Amino acid sequence: MLLADKTAAAPCCCQQFFVLQIFVAISFLLCIFVAQQLNMKVSYKTFSLPFKYPFTISKGTKTHQPTFIVELEHFGLKGYGEAPAIAYYNIPVEKMVEDLERKKIFVEKFAFSDPERYWHYLHHLFPNNSFLVCALDMAGWDLYGKIKRKPLYELWNLDKNESPLTDYTIGIDTIDKMVEKMKEKPWPVYKVKVGVEGDIEMVEALRKHTDAILRVDANAGWTLEQALQKIPLLKELGVEMVEQPLAKDNWEGMKVLFEKSPLPLFADEACVAENDIGNCVNHFHGINIKLTKCSGITPARRMIATARALHMKVMVGCMNESSVGTAAIAQLAPLLDVVDMDGPLLLREDIAKGVTFNNGKIQYTDLPGLGIEIDW
Repeated sequence: MLLADKTAAAPCCCQQFFVLQIFVAISFLLCIFVAQQLNMKVSYKTFSLPFKYPFTISKGTKTHQPTFIVELEHFGLKGYGEAPAIAYYNIPVEKMVEDLERKKIFVEKFAFSDPERYWHYLHHLFPNNSFLVCALDMAGWDLYGKIKRKPLYELWNLDKNESPLTDYTIGIDTIDKMVEKMKEKPWPVYKVKVGVEGDIEMVEALRKHTDAILRVDANAGWTLEQALQKIPLLKELGVEMVEQPLAKDNWEGMKVLFEKSPLPLFADEACVAENDIGNCVNHFHGINIKLTKCSGITPARRMIATARALHMKVMVGCMNESSVGTAAIAQLAPLLDVVDMDGPLLLREDIAKGVTFNNGKIQYTDLPGLGIEIDW
């Protein structure tokens, strides 16, 4: 009887061992699946978006805007960010791709919980590529908003109705062409690119055809003597403010101009990152923050707070981003005195749907994060 019991028990033990093996295998696969879900997945695309008109500033002309779009996927949610390439900052899209590919595994393995921690990690991972950090930081914020199921401005307790009107930029061209561009786009606020010979005549011609607010951006194209001569004339033409009149390193000239200018002066090229703000005090009345240059939404929010504490005006400007980067600016807009986010209006092609404009007023979507839809 005992022998029979032992013989009957043998198949039962084999069955238990087989079930245990299956359980271990399933557990192992489940652990792999969970680990994969915990890790973010990073992908990217690059674009060369054509302008409606050749876009000319005092530094040169371009017909297309190269831009880098990144996607972060985490637990089935996807966040998007953008960094346009600007030639005089020497970070082309190819450099963004190269740096991301080299350290992609580290970007993906970060245990994402909130975007500010993620920015600090990225800042140390890519210390020499603020453009790439910006795109990833922006995607992190978009992802975070989707996790929380709210637009970013709501997460920050901001009132979207306090957002200023965006301007529309008129690039340097023949006077007739500049007037044509303005008439084609009736708008309450124009930003006029200046900093070249004959620029006062350009503004005079535009003023004859509009009562809209005019702002000018010299892109560091004037000498101190030229600025001292031109700015009073611009004030007579009803210009509201002047962006970056002198070279970014001409601090002595800016100190003189700051004391004598009848119009507010905003730093652009002279204020790239957080540690530049202190230098701008008593040289500029305000700063123009560019998300791509300062490395993203996270440092931009700190820059806004710092500038406010120093009693400076605050502007966020665009670098001809598509609707992806433009939507990021829109989330910050309620914090600003001035906003320049007309990239999608200047481009002939776009890669996403998001904020739109009604006579300069920002029209927000109800979507979470950046509030965009993208056809990836």
